Amino acid sequence: MTAALLQPFRDRRYRTALDILQYVALMTALAWLLARGTERLGYHWQWYRVPRYLFTWDNGQFSAGLLLQGLGVTLQVAGVSLILAFLFGVSAALFRLSRSRLARSVAVVYVELIRNTPLLIQLFFIYFVLSPVLDISRFMSAVLALSLFEGAYASEIMRAGIVAVDKGQWEASRSLGLSTRHAYVHIILPQAFRRMLPPLTSQAISLVKDSALVSTIALYDLAMQAQVVVADTFLTFEIWFTVAAIYLVITLGLSLVVRRMENRFAAV
Repeated sequence: MTAALLQPFRDRRYRTALDILQYVALMTALAWLLARGTERLGYHWQWYRVPRYLFTWDNGQFSAGLLLQGLGVTLQVAGVSLILAFLFGVSAALFRLSRSRLARSVAVVYVELIRNTPLLIQLFFIYFVLSPVLDISRFMSAVLALSLFEGAYASEIMRAGIVAVDKGQWEASRSLGLSTRHAYVHIILPQAFRRMLPPLTSQAISLVKDSALVSTIALYDLAMQAQVVVADTFLTFEIWFTVAAIYLVITLGLSLVVRRMENRFAAV
């Protein structure tokens, strides 16, 4: 009886160990292929030169290197864009569900126009066309392009989450005498948010990765600073692998935070 109870735990440990071994084998194979490729190219690794472009520590004083400075700009762009994308997404979703034909038309035009054109073209249009006319800074041009782009996708996720809420919830809110606005705020959106959270997380991660495109308008984010460092040092592989690792840490951290939120919602 005891052995039967312990069997699931043993199976779980076995699967975990097998997954770890497979991961180690895969990483080893990739490292070997990378080493062979760079050896044929005659490339000499110089990882010892990378830390100075992250930070320096002189006489007990911390100084951010070019890559960390660029990371700060990237986080600012991504943070502000996430907030605005959420606002654009909620507004467009509510407009699509509105009884007003004008509101629905505006939302449809916005969503279809943004989703069917490349982000890079939108970024160039805002920076080179709208920015001189409206006197928008380079930073705000990048934020506006990212937030509009991601907000269009987020709006469809939110609309689907709202529509998925049982119609009986609307009937219950009306029986309580709640207005449409109060029904959304207190009943519909809290329930829909649980369904929205996983796809919205994926969209937020996409926003962080897409923020690398702002380097094309000479905004000195992480990607732009990496290009500067590579041009000065020719540490092509080392710098870009470091940048990729930084993006990976950010996106994995965001995923872990949201997973905790999902577990907390599931426990309620």
